[in-house]
Parts: sequence; structure tokens; C-alpha cells
Amino acid sequence: MSRFINSIAALALAATSGLACAEKSTELGRAATPKEIAAWDIDVRPDFKGLPKGSGTVAKGQQVWEGKCASCHGTFGESNEVFTPIIGGTTPDDIKTGHVASLTNGRQPQKTTIMKVATVSTLWDFINRAMPWTAPKTLTTEEVYSVVAYILNMAEIVPDDFVLSDKTIAEAQARMPNRNGMTTNHGMWDIHGKPDVKSVACMKNCPPEAIHSTLPEVSRNVHGNLAEQNRTFGPVRGADTSKPAPAGPMAAAKAAKASASGSSAAAEPEGLAMAKKNACVACHGVENKIVGPGFNEIAAKYKGNTSIEAGLVGKVKSGGSGVWGSVPMPAQANVKDDEIKTIVSWILAGAK
Repeated sequence: MSRFINSIAALALAATSGLACAEKSTELGRAATPKEIAAWDIDVRPDFKGLPKGSGTVAKGQQVWEGKCASCHGTFGESNEVFTPIIGGTTPDDIKTGHVASLTNGRQPQKTTIMKVATVSTLWDFINRAMPWTAPKTLTTEEVYSVVAYILNMAEIVPDDFVLSDKTIAEAQARMPNRNGMTTNHGMWDIHGKPDVKSVACMKNCPPEAIHSTLPEVSRNVHGNLAEQNRTFGPVRGADTSKPAPAGPMAAAKAAKASASGSSAAAEPEGLAMAKKNACVACHGVENKIVGPGFNEIAAKYKGNTSIEAGLVGKVKSGGSGVWGSVPMPAQANVKDDEIKTIVSWILAGAK
């Protein structure tokens, strides 16, 4: 009997030890450090929580704008070549009331950024995270403050001598033309608000669904092929708008998945790979003009010119305008010299 009891006790002890080991083995990871949390917690909110200390002037903003922003947005934020205009459609009365009249009376059919945005923090946060287009997150804190100050100045929200900072940004916010136009009665803002969508829970034998978006056929390719304009990093890939839209939602989803996987990029030339890596295809198609000329057009223009390579390498590095139209090419100082040479050599070899 005692032997039986001892056996049961031994089994119980083994089970307890095993359970302790199992519990210990599930203690994975560790608490995030303050530095790691700070690296993720980078958003700037409408109450300016998260805004870093710093400042920038309108004059400094103009310098940064002309060097890094004007090629896409125009000298005065009016360009419609690459993106829709940033400036326009607001009045001194809008600044007084905080409501943009053009949003309701239809006098400004094209909605500009400054007409729609309600908070200065939105401008600051987006520019800080995503601009310039070809080199996001390369602007310093001072440059971000300065560019935002210049945008507000172009919209006549702040004067020429205004210094935008973490201390004065509330002053600018109090003059935003659409500051009172933001809708907050929805689920993204108020947990008791009306949600944007209504879902029906399915727990059994659920039909397959594909979440997708479509473009109206009339505007599908109006600004060139989206697949050649999207950034080459991150999860998003644009649809190939040079071709008809796939029929049906499942076909659209499959096409998007194939585009995201890069299945068509087999045996890609090194020069083309470098052009995609450095976002050159945001402005240049391989076989068609987007903002700047197509790579094939450049190859045709300089065909047989054996002395042009060094000049083109320098032009890519420093930027320029006038050869292919009025839209200037921004300097690509962030691209390595050997990568520029690889791209240029590939183009001059026929861009194939």
C-alpha cells in the first residue's frame, strides 16, 4: 500500500514540476523599454500631444519647399501635375468662421488640401512621416516646422514673419479655415457615434468575400499607370491602370495579390530594380511619360551619344529642368552614386 501511495506521490510531483516548467516556458518576451515605446509612439494628435519641441520660420520653409517639395506640388502649392493642389479655395471669411464656404457652395470644384484639413497637427504629422515623396522621414524637426509654416503662409493663415513652434502652433490652429468643419459623430472618433460600416457576424458556412476598391473607368488611367507611380516599398501596390479592370471582385483581388507579390518581376534588370528601389518610377514610366519622360524616351533621345552618361549621372544627382518640360526634377542627393550610374547605364542601353 505504501509503495502504491509513494508511486502516486511521485507522479503528482512530476506532474506539478511539468506544469511549473510549462508555465515558465510561456513567459516569452519582456516589457518594452521607454526608448522602444518612443520609437513607435510618433503620432501627433489634434491636441498637439506628441509634438516634438522645436520651431521653424516661413523663410526657412520656403527654402526647403523649393528644394524638396515644389517639383511635385508647385512653387506656390498650386500644382496639379503630380498631386492635387495644396493651396487655394479658402478666404479671409473662412479663417474667421472656421468653415470653408467653397466646400458647400461649389465655387471651388477641386478640393485642395487646405480646404479640407481641420488641424495643423495633420499637416505636421503627415509631412513628418511621409515627405518628401522619394525620401520619406528625411526632414529634420526644424524643416517640418518650417514647411508647415510656409504652407500656412501661402494660405494666408499666418504672416511672413511667423515662427511656428510647439509653443505657437495653437495660434495657427485657431486660424485654420476648416477647423470647425470636422465631423466627429462617427465610430472612428466617438465610440458611441455611428460607425462607417455595419458588419454582420458569420460563424458558420460563411461565403468568401474579397475586400477591394475600384476606379471609375472614365478616370482609370487619366494620370498614367498607377502601378508605375506607387512607392516601391511598403505593402501597397497600385493597379495596372493601363489595362482594363479585371471583371468581378475576386478577379480584382487576385490581380492585386499578384501585383503585391511582384510575380511579374522575374529576371528584372539591375538598372530597373535600382530605379524601383529609389522610387524613380514614381515619376518615370519604363515605356511612357508619367511626370517626367519615360525611360525609353530618354534612351531614344541619347541613343549613340557615348559621352552623355557622366552628364546624366550629374543631372540626376543635382536635379534640373527645361529639357523635358516645365516640371523640374528634384535633386536625388539621397541616392548613392553607384546606384545612379547603374540606372543611367541601363537607360542608355535601351531601358529593356
